[in-house]
Amino acid sequence: MSVAGATRTAWPRWEMVARQRTYWWTAYKRTWKGSAVTSFVLPLLYVVAMGVLLGGFVNKGANLEGAPSYLAFVAPGLVAAHAMQTATGETTWPVMGMIRWNGTYYAMIATPVGVADVVTAQLIFVMLRIATTSAVFLSVMAPFGVFGSVVGVLLAWPVLVLVGLSFAGLFMAYSATIRNESGFAIIYRLLVVPLFLFSGAFFPISNLSTPLEWVARCTPLWHGVDLTRMLVLGDVRPGLALVHLACLLVLCLVGWWLAVWRLDKRLEV
Repeated sequence: MSVAGATRTAWPRWEMVARQRTYWWTAYKRTWKGSAVTSFVLPLLYVVAMGVLLGGFVNKGANLEGAPSYLAFVAPGLVAAHAMQTATGETTWPVMGMIRWNGTYYAMIATPVGVADVVTAQLIFVMLRIATTSAVFLSVMAPFGVFGSVVGVLLAWPVLVLVGLSFAGLFMAYSATIRNESGFAIIYRLLVVPLFLFSGAFFPISNLSTPLEWVARCTPLWHGVDLTRMLVLGDVRPGLALVHLACLLVLCLVGWWLAVWRLDKRLEV
């Protein structure tokens, strides 16, 4: 890439980012029906199946980290995991498609729009998708009486967006690196599913062995689950909450930088 091109893609130019809103709005209008079930029906099924039905078998004296019931414990973990899954779905096959199958990225950077502008606009779109699905999930949780603080729930909403974005940039960078879609199996089998099961969404990570507990503490989903649970239940520990928030913000920034770097390299080929 020329020096001028490298400079052009170093940082996003917000007027170039804003010009892409028509593309993303049109793309969403044409595809939203395909995500309607996952966005609006699955949250209800998750809460009923895992929180209400399975929760009925959990001993009320079990260690639930201050949650009054298993439903109150698991629901915040489920919504945080849902934010991760939404981000994963929006930054794997769609990114591969815009590189290999429809060439949208090549068309975009053939204009004055740079790679950093493209990445920023797409991550903003992903952010809005996460915000929408998380809002629906929180709304589904409301009738079940698991909220300990209305203010906490309102604060949990942007936290859930951060949880999704902490994965989105990293997965977008990975999707821009691999050469075919078979590489996505690695993300789901080695990252998404294990994180979903062992990052504190379904049981306290203190139940794990000490080495695995510390591994879980290093994952972005655990930070998101624990912070969301604190806010939803109204039991915030300020020091730990700030650590969670800092980790999620750092991962969002690192993910954005990696996505710009990898997509820039990929589009040179």
